[in-house]
Amino acid sequence: MTTIYLVQHGEKERVPGDPGLSAVGREQAAATARWFLRIGLTEVCSSPLRRARETAEPIATAVGVAVRVDDRLRERVNWEAGEPFDNFQADWDRSTRDRDFVLSNGESSRSAGDRLRGFVIDVARRPGPVAAVSHGGVTTDLLRTLVGDAALPPSVLDEGIPACAITTLEDLDVIAIASTGHLLDPTS
Repeated sequence: MTTIYLVQHGEKERVPGDPGLSAVGREQAAATARWFLRIGLTEVCSSPLRRARETAEPIATAVGVAVRVDDRLRERVNWEAGEPFDNFQADWDRSTRDRDFVLSNGESSRSAGDRLRGFVIDVARRPGPVAAVSHGGVTTDLLRTLVGDAALPPSVLDEGIPACAITTLEDLDVIAIASTGHLLDPTS
């Protein structure tokens, strides 16, 4: 059984496109990397988006492995430059309410959850534990696929996954959802 730690990227800069981490996000990523020193990771994977890679890099450096980028860890949809934020938010909200609503990029919440589930199935065949840095929307999509909305904490559906929160899976079994204790521990 492989333990997979799905890590939400750290706090990002509030700009469209492919933003990096804010100063707070870099501190969150460093705290998360210190926590992973206790785990003995065999692999660190990342979404190709900058904020995820900037979260994954300190983790990989701390545990002495290279980051492996996997497109299946990307977010369901990204706010793009030139797009009014209100339009992006309206589409995001609709795709969250209606899991089968297909966004302009051709993906729905349901298909994004299935995509991330495919990643988890593949990683579960490898030796672990593995950290995979991804995004809150697609992690929520996965959790909705695996356990259903009723089993999720209301805050996950209403507010999303907090920055640098860790969701723990053993193969496809959900062990912990959006844990942030490692960010509060001054020894991590």
